[in-house]
Amino acid sequence: MAEEAPVLDRSVVAELRESVGDDDAFIADLVATYLAETADHLAAMDAAATAGDAAAIVRPAHTLKSSSAALGALRLAAIARDIEMCGRAGDAADLTARVADARATWAETLREMAAAGLTK
Repeated sequence: MAEEAPVLDRSVVAELRESVGDDDAFIADLVATYLAETADHLAAMDAAATAGDAAAIVRPAHTLKSSSAALGALRLAAIARDIEMCGRAGDAADLTARVADARATWAETLREMAAAGLTK
């Protein structure tokens, strides 16, 4: 299902822009924060997956899901949601592969954000 979600839903970005009165400085700050924090969330998810610690993956996956959805990174949000649900269920199987999928999608997300003019 995650693969059906768009990497970047530009309508979400447009709604966000509208909601902040087209404040480009605010959007740039929001995106910069998202970029920095996503690296941390992915690192925490990597560590939890490597350790087989399903409980430890919940918080970074949940946060990544929410922040990605807010910026229109819907495919990454869907993958993070799946990882979060596995963590909540105590299912550590395949976490490493799931996090690798999140990382690959993150790379796609960065390309789409750059194409949309959200990153420099």
